[in-house]
Amino acid sequence: MSRSNKQTANRRSESTFREYILGVRIVESASPDGGAVYRFEAPEHRGLTFENPDLAELYADVYFDVNGFEEAGTGERGVPPAIIQAGRDTLAAYFLTQPHTDVYWVASFYGEKPEKIERYASRVRKRAKKIRDGARERGLE
Repeated sequence: MSRSNKQTANRRSESTFREYILGVRIVESASPDGGAVYRFEAPEHRGLTFENPDLAELYADVYFDVNGFEEAGTGERGVPPAIIQAGRDTLAAYFLTQPHTDVYWVASFYGEKPEKIERYASRVRKRAKKIRDGARERGLE
């Protein structure tokens, strides 16, 4: 199969899982093991892929919570400055989206109970929803 035919086949196997405002979306595509993967896409942001759609959505919520960020240049284990500056709950939510972390790892990192970390993530999700709703009300799509 030629390169252009492979690209066309890949595009057909992809679909928009979730579409947000301002050109931000999550794209679902087939993974090599027959499951699905979810790629976060935003203007001027390299796409990240997640095996879990909830994590891709949480990543999008963090993105909106800090008014966008770029991970390029932060290194393999770095955190974008916009996320650090946003506060404890946003950083916790961001950590939850990273490979090899879960609510227990983040709770241990912060010295908190997992329930508190889940509340942090919930706050980020609520703020991101308010931001998107406010932008839609202003006609920003």
